[in-house]
Amino acid sequence: MIPLDKETFEAYMERLLEQVERVVGALDKKDKKPQNYLNGERLYDNQEVCLLLNISKRTLQRYRDNGLKYHTILHKTYYREKDLHEFIRRYFDGENVGKGKTKECKEDERTEDGMLSDGENEVTEDI
Repeated sequence: MIPLDKETFEAYMERLLEQVERVVGALDKKDKKPQNYLNGERLYDNQEVCLLLNISKRTLQRYRDNGLKYHTILHKTYYREKDLHEFIRRYFDGENVGKGKTKECKEDERTEDGMLSDGENEVTEDI
């Protein structure tokens, strides 16, 4: 190991810090995903919506089937921010959030052992 004087050591450290700052800056630019906009409104792709709502791709497909508006651009699906807010307000009001359902149960539906039953296929036991 070669001993270094103070000036040489400081020069090496400056160059090292400059290189580290350059690498960190390049990584920051790489990590920033470009955001998509249509007429000034933010667009979300499938992955962003799944992460935002903490849902699976299949659940997102079911939401589309149930009325979530979407746009297909170059074989890729996008959702306008306004449409996402509207869908959430329409289907997830305060009383349904946390219960794991998006619609009210019918009055004739009964639960038995955690299973929904309409009364038609009930099993009776002979005594």
